Amino acid sequence: MTAYDELMAFQRETEALAQVAGRLGWDQETVMPRGAGPQRGEEMAAMEGVLHARRVDPRIGTWLSEIDQTTLNEVGQANLRHIKRDYDRAARVPADLAARIARVTSAAQGIWAEARAADDFAAFAPTLEEVIALKREEGAALAEGRGIGIYDAMLEDYEPGTTAADLEAMFGALRPKLTELRAAVRAAEAPPILEGVFDETAQMALTEKLARHFGYDLSTGRIDKAVHPFSSGSGLDVRITTRTNALDPFNCFYSTVHEVGHAAYEQGIDSAYLLTPLGRGVSMGVHESQSRIYENQIGRSRAFTGWLFGEMKDAFGDFGVADAEMFYRIVNRVSDGFIRTEADELQYNLHVLLRFDLERALISGDLQVADLEAAWNDRFEADFGYQVDRPSHGVLQDVHWSVGLLGYFPTYTLGNVYAGCLHEAMRDSLPDLDAELARGDTTAATAWLRTNVQTHGGLYAPRDVIAKAAGKAPSEAPLLAYLEEKFTQIYDL
Repeated sequence: MTAYDELMAFQRETEALAQVAGRLGWDQETVMPRGAGPQRGEEMAAMEGVLHARRVDPRIGTWLSEIDQTTLNEVGQANLRHIKRDYDRAARVPADLAARIARVTSAAQGIWAEARAADDFAAFAPTLEEVIALKREEGAALAEGRGIGIYDAMLEDYEPGTTAADLEAMFGALRPKLTELRAAVRAAEAPPILEGVFDETAQMALTEKLARHFGYDLSTGRIDKAVHPFSSGSGLDVRITTRTNALDPFNCFYSTVHEVGHAAYEQGIDSAYLLTPLGRGVSMGVHESQSRIYENQIGRSRAFTGWLFGEMKDAFGDFGVADAEMFYRIVNRVSDGFIRTEADELQYNLHVLLRFDLERALISGDLQVADLEAAWNDRFEADFGYQVDRPSHGVLQDVHWSVGLLGYFPTYTLGNVYAGCLHEAMRDSLPDLDAELARGDTTAATAWLRTNVQTHGGLYAPRDVIAKAAGKAPSEAPLLAYLEEKFTQIYDL
């Protein structure tokens, strides 16, 4: 075997073990017994210890030094790029720190869930302080000697090649225009609110149909319920979760379509990349571009909601909406609300920008955990014009900080920006798309995304994936143009 072959055989075993660790996390969020939390923390810490040892194994350095990259094709060079980056990053983090982070964040997840249920931020704050301190320590180790900030080092885990300065510039261009459009929409007459009680068993039946219509392969996937919908896994085992609310079926349907976008990305990667560094989504921003374009530009389009209107009538009977056009307006209604995952397209990014600013302040030390709830509430009132009514609608609503995902939040808005670029290019390529979506047929759209984005997995750098698919460098302009056109029409502005 060549050094490259030995390295890749070793890497496949590491990738397989990482999938096992991921399955522990899926189990914890879905079916794990409530009392198993402390033991699960030890199990996940043990797995992280094994994985960390493999990721810093000195043989990786030896193999990398022995491989002549000029003899490798594009795939081989991309594999080496990922392995070298991961090796360098893992080597900077002491094994005991990696294990402590895994142990604390596993326990923190349960503590957060209980605090959220009790609306008691004070019960979670000490644990969050511990998580933040550990992540600062990790970020400092990753940044040391490289001339970058701690937060930039954290961003690399989710969006390689992007810095806080890049995001500040993009978000700075987004914020005033979103705020202006939001003000105009809120001053206009709004569509009615969907009212009624919608059987949750029927919701799950329709949500499975939606998943299939968007191309989710249930022979290598499954749908379960969780407090916070998520997607897990890659390759031949890609699972999603959703949630139901008898008074709000859209929560279930669009959470599902969103997670199907993530899952379809993982299922759509070239099978030759299975259990290699290229066999998973290249970044969270690109990942989010898939979930958001599935959910919004496709799933909330006038054409597709016309089909969904008929499906809901079949599932629930007459539910008080006169026609498909009114249904489209109701689906896209801009509403006051506290929850990021339930926010409409227009306001969603304002939720993300709030979190981006607060978590940077936490990492820099400009904001202390003890002051976080007040800072959240003040910022929310300034951005949205009304007060947070309870912690589960504010600082406790997201799981991310409890599990140490610092630097993750901005990728949601970056994903929306990428989705805007992809949607513009896709529409140019598929002139008959609306006619197909009106029949509930997403095949052309999902096939375009699979061919132009998903199949590549980690072959290209994140921005390059989008640039190749869209035909130009990523920009916030297509997203802003799409939102302005859509909501100007819906609200007759």
